[in-house]
Parts: sequence; C-alpha cells; structure tokens
Amino acid sequence: MRILISNDDGYLAPGINALAEALQPIADIVVVAPDSNRSGASNSLTLDRPLSVQQAANGFYFVNGTPTDCVHVALTGMLPELPDLVVSGINNGPNMGDDTLYSGTVAAATEGYLFGIPAIAFSQGSYGWTHVDAAARVAREIVERYLDALESPYLLNVNIPCLPYEQLGPLTPTRLGRRHQAEPVIRAQDPRGREIFWIGPPGACKDAGEGTDFHAVSSGRVSVTPLQIDLTHKTQLATLAKALA
Repeated sequence: MRILISNDDGYLAPGINALAEALQPIADIVVVAPDSNRSGASNSLTLDRPLSVQQAANGFYFVNGTPTDCVHVALTGMLPELPDLVVSGINNGPNMGDDTLYSGTVAAATEGYLFGIPAIAFSQGSYGWTHVDAAARVAREIVERYLDALESPYLLNVNIPCLPYEQLGPLTPTRLGRRHQAEPVIRAQDPRGREIFWIGPPGACKDAGEGTDFHAVSSGRVSVTPLQIDLTHKTQLATLAKALA
C-alpha cells in the first residue's frame, strides 16, 4: 500500500510526524507538506509564482506553498506512481462543521479525492498536541480497515478527542454540525501606528446535537464524517428554472 501524507501545520509539526510514524510500518509512505503553518488555506493553489520542493533530513519533502499545492505537485509530477490513499494531518485542533470549508487539512485530503484517490483528513478535538500518539494510533486503525464497503474514491473527515487511547469512545459516523457567525475581527495597530485587523475566533456551536461531529467529539467518541464536493443546491434547481423562464 502506498500512502501520501500531507497537512497544513507544516512538515515539522508533531501531528504529521506522529502520523507518519504510525503508518510507516504498514505502508510505503511519502510525506509532502508545507514548509510552514498554512492553517486556513482551504483549497487554494499558488498560481502567481513557482513552487520549490526540498527534502528534510528525515526524508520528508516540504513545499513553499499551500496544502493543496503539496498534494497537487505530488500527484501531477513528483511521484513516480499514484498512491493508494492520501491522508492529511494530524491537525492541531478540530475541523468540524463549517471549519471544513476553511481547513487546509481537509483541503489536502480533498485534492487527493479530486484525483480519484481515497482520502482521509485527521484532526484532534482540541489544541496543544495532547495525546497525539493516541490520535495516530486511531488513524492507523482506520487506515488498516481499508473501508472497502465505501464507494471509491471516498473523502472522510475524522476528528479525534484529545484523550488517552484507553478513554476514547468508538468510531462514530456523523454529519457536519454548524457554527454561529464568527466573532468580530480584533483591531490593533502595527509598529508604525497603522490600523490592522486579526481574524477573530470562530463562532460557538449552533447545531451540535446528536449525530453531529461536535456532539460525538464532546462525548469522547471519534467522529467520522463522509464528505462530498458537489455544491449544487439541487432542491432549488426547479425553482430557479421557473424564475429564469
């Protein structure tokens, strides 16, 4: 089995190192990740400059671009063979609900999925890398299941509570929850006195009921959400057709 590993926290992040260590015994792995933290990059591609790929002492490749750049470059010219699976993470913090639209972690997996390759994004339920080894163990167990029952390619978003492995609940199929509107930007000044803005924190949970990823993780269970890319609002097509007639 060949696995391509990427992330959005950068190739030096504890999460990707733990994930690579967990998967290395069961697969031929290649790590291609950003050279620095690119959280919130979503599915952006770098089109205004060339990209460079360098190899670190531990064998990881790092790219001066986004998570999507990393996977795209790997799949379209860098790797001699396409992988059987693309995995992303382990992210420092959750990617649940609306977060998935902004997440570079999810975006790296999505790029593999768009190339017809099964893909899984792994994230921890809170920040700080606590119990990242437990999260990596869960990631390996999910990969080892092969998930042949799912139509391929599939795209899974996995969020793992920050708990010791023995305290983790079962793998739980979930849907995405929803958040309230984001908090306001944070106004500040740069050293020259010019006004600057920091993006504020995400909003609180709006839909976190039974069956959502938010509910599963808060209950100590591992949330596994199948994602799709079709953004068409199918139920409005007929209404739109009448409006445009």
